[in-house]
Amino acid sequence: MINDRFKDMLNEKSVIRSISERASARKREIGADNVFDFSIGNPNVPCPSQFTDAVLDLYSTEPPHVLHGYSPSMGILSVRQAMADSLNRRFGMDYKAAHLFPTAGATAALAHAFRAVTKPGDDIVTFAPYFPEYQPYVEGTGAHLKIVPPDTAHFQIDFDALERTLDANTAAVLINTPNNPSGTVYSEETLTALADMLRAKQREYGHDIFLISDEPYREIVFDGATQPYPAKFYDNTLTCYSFSKSLSLPGERIGYVAVNPRATDADLLVPMFAQISRTIGHNCPSSTIQLAVARVLDDTSDLSIYETNMNIIYDALVDLGFTVERPGGTFYIFPKALEEDANAFARKAMDYDLYMVPSDSFGMPGYLRISYCLETDQVRRGVERLREFVTEVYGG
Repeated sequence: MINDRFKDMLNEKSVIRSISERASARKREIGADNVFDFSIGNPNVPCPSQFTDAVLDLYSTEPPHVLHGYSPSMGILSVRQAMADSLNRRFGMDYKAAHLFPTAGATAALAHAFRAVTKPGDDIVTFAPYFPEYQPYVEGTGAHLKIVPPDTAHFQIDFDALERTLDANTAAVLINTPNNPSGTVYSEETLTALADMLRAKQREYGHDIFLISDEPYREIVFDGATQPYPAKFYDNTLTCYSFSKSLSLPGERIGYVAVNPRATDADLLVPMFAQISRTIGHNCPSSTIQLAVARVLDDTSDLSIYETNMNIIYDALVDLGFTVERPGGTFYIFPKALEEDANAFARKAMDYDLYMVPSDSFGMPGYLRISYCLETDQVRRGVERLREFVTEVYGG
């Protein structure tokens, strides 16, 4: 007998993927240049040449068993040390190799972090708007995802709402900064206040509350700013990272969990991750990709393209009368739809070959996620198509 839980999930496909698939079908009908697919966050800038050079050098110089052999269950030691050294240089931390666990992207990093610090029935608290896949990720562990209502002014944290949500059943708080879908970058003030509240709640409840920080967009920050490093503010932090966005390597599936050295049981968590891998069939990312990434940890793709695209779209949205917060990072923008039902707005936009994601699945109805990881020329032409749509349908 097949598993009914996963059978039922066939009727709960990702809204983002469904819209992207519809856009792809339309491209086959009328040509990709005529379709403006703002649905999916798939990096479009090339990976840095340093990464390609590293892979080619590895294939030229390393023996096959190093490149293609099984990685140790906790990852390649030299890679873990290189990751620790990079984080220490960049953020003033004191990680050792023992605190780093390479994973197959941020999804696997989150899967390990959730299981390490919760048991079935515990609560993980996160903030709307949030990445919709958090729901199945958390539910797959037996924990429950509790949602804090949004701060709609600036998409920072509504601390009154957070305090009402936290209780003795809270095992972890999950943040995503820079945020998908809003593009918000949590400020030092926000992270300080969050850390203060979590420390107070740990004392009140008499148990650890871990902060799980999902940071795949850490390097995509605008206006010359940087993302404050959440683990600097709170000891019980597990940092989940992916190189998918910073190095434009989503298909290579490489990331890590970094355990704050001052976290409770910090020296046990990485060995625990290796045991968790046994239960979920993770079994380490590619040996070659681990070795290649270790050579380019301080490099990125040309991420400036995303800021260029953001400014084009932001200026157009403001000019067209949308209510929208200017993103501080990522490659998403999150305007309020021009009618109450964002799903209806998105369906009407499809008639103009504009594909955007309505926000209901992000825990915040009435908005749209627009992904602008596209060629800048396509963004400019998409903005003109959006202007045509809004003018004709909404009288903008």
